[in-house]
Amino acid sequence: MKLKHYSFFALLPLISLIFLPSLVSSQACQRACGNVPMKYPFGTGVGCGDPRFQQYVTCDQQTLTLRTHTGTYPITNIDYSNQVVYISDPSMSTCGSCTQPSKGFGLDWDAPFSFTDDNIFTLLDCSTTSSPIFRSNSYNVDNSSAVPLCDKQGAPVCSYLYSCRAISMLNLPISSCCVYTPVDLGPSFEFNLQKLQCSSYSAFYSFSGQESNPDNWKYGISLKYKFNVYNNYPNPCADCEKSGGVCGYTGSYNSFICNCLNGVNTTSTCYFVSSFNNGLRLLPLQTGTLLMYPLVWILAMVLL
Repeated sequence: MKLKHYSFFALLPLISLIFLPSLVSSQACQRACGNVPMKYPFGTGVGCGDPRFQQYVTCDQQTLTLRTHTGTYPITNIDYSNQVVYISDPSMSTCGSCTQPSKGFGLDWDAPFSFTDDNIFTLLDCSTTSSPIFRSNSYNVDNSSAVPLCDKQGAPVCSYLYSCRAISMLNLPISSCCVYTPVDLGPSFEFNLQKLQCSSYSAFYSFSGQESNPDNWKYGISLKYKFNVYNNYPNPCADCEKSGGVCGYTGSYNSFICNCLNGVNTTSTCYFVSSFNNGLRLLPLQTGTLLMYPLVWILAMVLL
């Protein structure tokens, strides 16, 4: 029986699939969603990033969004150094536009996010007679005035916002504005404008150094996230990203994988994969990977 003569280079893809460290099904993870760079713990699809964030942060048609039980909100920026996500709410009011009515905003109780201390929430056009954010002044017998249960230092914020053209056209009384400062800004925090009997809200996280100029405030909501209970960046993920890969997960146990440029997934780094793609050019490898080279050449000699 005549044996077929196999070329080593023809069999190279098969050899690499056999000996690459723990390869699993490929998953192409993008490095950006629109104009927002994508890094751990976020991903552009199933199997990318950290699975805890998958149901909340998604990339759909190059638009990165945050999804909560109150709606879906565009993500405008991610500060990876400080672990902060910035989102916008199209239904909220700013100095340039006033939306009525708004739905409000809330985080899911189990979401891996919390509000930063920079957020300033301002409720607009609230009923001064029936809204729960106001209570009767017990020292007034005739109940002629109301004391706001909001930040008393926030009066200038209300004045500046109500001076904006978009909001001033509604002729709202300044008493209907409240800088909302609840005690708990944890994951379960939300404000339902219908229950609070307010028509709209505004949120911003920076005055941009111009407290008296609401046109230049940075409108939106800033959310803090953590990698884990100790907030440590996972070492396997750091090694993966250094090799040009993207961190991901696979299987029923959400096991770690490193997604490489050519779409191949490995449980270590992309260095070994890159060496095959560059004609077996030796690259920095993890300890023990070099031991695979003699095995590859032995198999090649047998098949030749």
